[in-house]
Amino acid sequence: MNTTNQQSKIALVTGGSRGIGKSIALNAAKRGIGVLLTYNSNPEQGKAVADEINKNGGKAVALQFDSSKVGTFDDFVGQVGQVLKKEWNRDTFDYLVNNAGIAQRTLIKDTTEDIFDQLVNVNFKGVFFLTQKLIPLMADGGEIINISSGLARFAFPGVAVYGSLKAALEGLTRYFAKEYASRKIRVNTVAPGAIDTEFGGGKGDEAHRQQIASMTALGRLGEAEDVGLLVASLLSDDSRFVNAQRIEVGGGIMI
Repeated sequence: MNTTNQQSKIALVTGGSRGIGKSIALNAAKRGIGVLLTYNSNPEQGKAVADEINKNGGKAVALQFDSSKVGTFDDFVGQVGQVLKKEWNRDTFDYLVNNAGIAQRTLIKDTTEDIFDQLVNVNFKGVFFLTQKLIPLMADGGEIINISSGLARFAFPGVAVYGSLKAALEGLTRYFAKEYASRKIRVNTVAPGAIDTEFGGGKGDEAHRQQIASMTALGRLGEAEDVGLLVASLLSDDSRFVNAQRIEVGGGIMI
């Protein structure tokens, strides 16, 4: 573990037990950042990521969190405060990565109110209120990164609600940056492109994967690591003047 510059910093990564969130957590830890990661329904996955970080000389704790249940957020914030004090002897953390999210391929004509509400609760409402409630625990000069999607910029059939919510999240990023500027908290969006199952609602067959890859200048699908490396690199003073921006990690898709 490299602990030269970031030893005292702590990041909270929602949805950090698998996929992009896992890569963000692992790469942040490699830079010496302490990690609080969340999982929803699979404690074994969350514990495995935390154990990997701890085994390699970092420090990490996994907490259960359901981003669709705003009524539980106060209790979660209380847990975060307790863990910060117990594990790091701190009252604050430095970086919040709003990564937890869900997608569902449903054409507009087939979208029910239940599907709509579920997507809204996790991908927008949950991010809004969790950030609102965690901001008092954030150190001045920290950073929030909201994970969006290339689907906020490109329209594909079947993901109208998800893509629209990610576009709304990108707008919300700018409002967060404006309202918390007095505390020098930077807020940026990272938008993965065609990463793993991002565009397909499943891996799909090889022909489908090659079709998506052909839309990308670099000629391949992205990997979770591509996003994790970028996000972890932003969690430092190296990006101290990057604020209210959308950064796409898509390999040059559809340019």
